[in-house]
Amino acid sequence: MPSSLGRVTTDAAPRYAKQFASHFGRKIPVEETPDGDHRLTFQETEVVLQPADDHLLIRVTSPDATTLTTIQGVVSSHLERFGRRNELTVTWEA
Repeated sequence: MPSSLGRVTTDAAPRYAKQFASHFGRKIPVEETPDGDHRLTFQETEVVLQPADDHLLIRVTSPDATTLTTIQGVVSSHLERFGRRNELTVTWEA
């Protein structure tokens, strides 16, 4: 299954992860793990948000490359909109 890793440099990673999870929690299954990560399930695609002190790590695993690209776009657009004031940018790597 294709996967990618995204990174957002920010000192407010836990807040953005929680905001993102809360926003999508009304539409899709979301769970908070014991270690503070957030796992979201977009049909067959899993997104895991891992907040750290100076960044937010985003792991996306999808059934195919097309869906992976679509979910990366959804994640990026929402996080960048939430953090517009702080000029958040998501950087993806395969």
